[in-house]
Amino acid sequence: MEKLPIHTGETHGASQEPRWMAPQKRPRRAIFLRRVFIVFCFLAGYYMLIRPRSTQCMSPECAPCDTSKCLAPGQSTGGSIGFAAQNHEHEQAKISQDPITSQSNESTRIPLEAHIMSKCPDAQGCLQKLILPAMEQISDKVDFRLSFIASVSKETSDIQCMHGPAECIGNMLMLCAANLPFPPTSDRSLLPQNYPRTPIIRSLGFANCLINDYTRIPDRGLVHQCALEHGIDFDALNQCASQQSDAPDDGQRGKSPLSGIALLRHNALHSEHLDVHTSCTVRLDDSVWCIHDGGVWKTCAQDGEGSKPQVLADEIKRLWQERN
Repeated sequence: MEKLPIHTGETHGASQEPRWMAPQKRPRRAIFLRRVFIVFCFLAGYYMLIRPRSTQCMSPECAPCDTSKCLAPGQSTGGSIGFAAQNHEHEQAKISQDPITSQSNESTRIPLEAHIMSKCPDAQGCLQKLILPAMEQISDKVDFRLSFIASVSKETSDIQCMHGPAECIGNMLMLCAANLPFPPTSDRSLLPQNYPRTPIIRSLGFANCLINDYTRIPDRGLVHQCALEHGIDFDALNQCASQQSDAPDDGQRGKSPLSGIALLRHNALHSEHLDVHTSCTVRLDDSVWCIHDGGVWKTCAQDGEGSKPQVLADEIKRLWQERN
């Protein structure tokens, strides 16, 4: 009986290997690259479908031009002071934008005021040895105000400062910083009368930065550095302090509604009305708490213990508890 051949090709010997054992030709490079590209596209599309989406900061605190509001918890923009209540700045911005809430909260805060001269060494000691250490504990419980001492002429528009015109400029810079709109706005002429102002953690930090090197006031480099460290709009600050009129708008749209000379005049008259003439005079709850004059603490409350930050903080906490 005739046997069918296993292989259709010719047999060259008993040791010849079958076709399935013969080496196969590899696909060409173009085919290989095409397959790699297809796999890459598939993986990329899959990643786009499952990747987590980033959440945009839409909170009112994350306002334009204020990147410090979107910092991670515990992160800081840097500066010479750091209050224990880091969220106090956020709360101040919220309160000031709501007139009803603002009136409710301000009525329960304890008035705390420091009357100073910007180029006075006693002002430096007063802020750094008493006010700032105390504010680290009670910044959310006080309505703090930084006021200035100067001589206002009743016959002319002149204002005289004890340490010269440079001190008047320093006073105006600190007042302007405290009264700039917050968050910053490009068209300050459209601001309402009661607009939210710079949080105290920024304006007081800026003032302390200047006073820390008070002999250089009003050096442009110092002012720019302090403004940058504490998030103050330098251009707006410069425009406010440079105003030579008590009515800066003069009916012209687009100019700053703030005048440094007007702020200083009003503020100095306030100190004069209270019969405060010594830098630095600290007033708590509308009464003199302590005076720092000639490098010495004088007439301090609590039998002279009022110059200690903890004593001041404890008294503010006591008053706060009584009224809340």
